[in-house]
Amino acid sequence: MPLPRAALAAVLVVAALAVLALALVWRPFEPGTTLRATPSVVVAVRDLARLETAEYHIERIVDLRDRQSLLFGLIRTQDAILFVAVGQVTAGVDLAELADGDVVVDQARGTASVTLPPARVLSTRLDNDRSWVYARTTDILAQRHEDLETRARQEAERTLEQAALDGGILERARVNAERTVATFVRSLGYAAVTVTSRTP
Repeated sequence: MPLPRAALAAVLVVAALAVLALALVWRPFEPGTTLRATPSVVVAVRDLARLETAEYHIERIVDLRDRQSLLFGLIRTQDAILFVAVGQVTAGVDLAELADGDVVVDQARGTASVTLPPARVLSTRLDNDRSWVYARTTDILAQRHEDLETRARQEAERTLEQAALDGGILERARVNAERTVATFVRSLGYAAVTVTSRTP
């Protein structure tokens, strides 16, 4: 038995409303990466008085392999990563470490003597925009360690700092710091300025 015209019209109106509601609510799935912001919490505040006087730009490759054995050593597998690390190592002096007696001035004679704290590495930072994973391989029977990239980054920071130390960054930072402070003190009107550094 066919539906009356009024009932058919009502069904069509309900169907049209349902399609309209679905069109308003439904959102197509868009693939991609999303970042959901979460509240930030400041857990510490520290005042700094650092004088940065040398920076080294270093690149190196970190080849980190986690060797594993199965069946009492009969099967040998590995989880490996090849990480290209690019970073900066900054050195200088922390002027907050100046002690009483490190600055001696004689206004009458126009002389000043400054003893700076020893130069040290102030920061080692990986350039995340330029550092990248070149290869990541896990053998079929090997256990994949998700923290291997983190360990590679930590090793990169450690070796970047050591490379800068081997390259003489502390000596360069010391010389630059003494020159900079001497120039600044002379600009204050002192004719004879002596700037030295404490031994580490």
